Amino acid sequence: MSNTASLRPGSVASEHTPLKARNVAFDWADTPLHWIPGDPDSTHTINVLHLLLPAGERWFVHVYKQVLPQIRDARLREDVLGFIGQEAMHSQAHDDVLPHLKRLGLDPTPYTAQVDWLFEKLLGDRTLPPGRARQWWLMERVAIIAAIEHYTAFLGDWVLNAGALDARGADPTMLDLLRWHGAEEVEHRSVAFDLFMHVDGGYRRRVRTWATAFAALVFLWQRGTRFFMANDPTLPDGRASFREFARGGRQGVLPTPGAMARSIPQYLSRAYHPSRYGSTAQAAAYLAQSPAATAAEAHPPHPARPTGAA
Repeated sequence: MSNTASLRPGSVASEHTPLKARNVAFDWADTPLHWIPGDPDSTHTINVLHLLLPAGERWFVHVYKQVLPQIRDARLREDVLGFIGQEAMHSQAHDDVLPHLKRLGLDPTPYTAQVDWLFEKLLGDRTLPPGRARQWWLMERVAIIAAIEHYTAFLGDWVLNAGALDARGADPTMLDLLRWHGAEEVEHRSVAFDLFMHVDGGYRRRVRTWATAFAALVFLWQRGTRFFMANDPTLPDGRASFREFARGGRQGVLPTPGAMARSIPQYLSRAYHPSRYGSTAQAAAYLAQSPAATAAEAHPPHPARPTGAA
């Protein structure tokens, strides 16, 4: 399989699916620190997801709750509500990995505190008067989310097809987390862009916020990988490098730099729509056999008892 999502013409109208949050749970007791055996560099490159996603996806939910009153299309509103539910579960699932890393001697707190500041303060709500300024800032954040979701869908499509991770003996629980999450990113890959087009859709805003999102993701990812490598207690002189990232891409355990570069003109094309990249059918097939997702289907949480119930 290619390391880049393939174009699927004609899928815009045909791959819509109702979205639901899956109440998954993962047991990390047997997951080693280097869950790709013998490859701490690639392991920690992917581990950055656990640092970025909890705060980032909480921020997605916060922003989308603010924009809900502006949605005039009933189906899109249902899609956004499903997206909110799925993103909240993604945040929780990745957040649950962090105590396990800390038990293994790698405390992520110094880095996650910086990420929390980014999303809660720099990209958070501002004291603006009602009207054009407040609406402008809300639309900027909706557009940034659409750009970020282009890359989460790219990564979701990649991990669903990354057979090299299986061949290298990657930890099955971590693979299930990544592929459950990746499948849901592919499943809801059109929602953020459709919402942006519905409430704003300006091409200049799309380009400007893409540049902001892409630069921030590159900066945070390389910084997070350096943090993990430098603080890994098993590595006496752990250092991240682009050479190791490129090596992981050649071996298929990371996306290739070339595939990531080719994703840029996709998003910047005026004809872009996310449904043309990735496969809803493939995502659904994985979710139908994911250990965590099938367990969540078999044992849904009990509904809360009404107040005063026996």
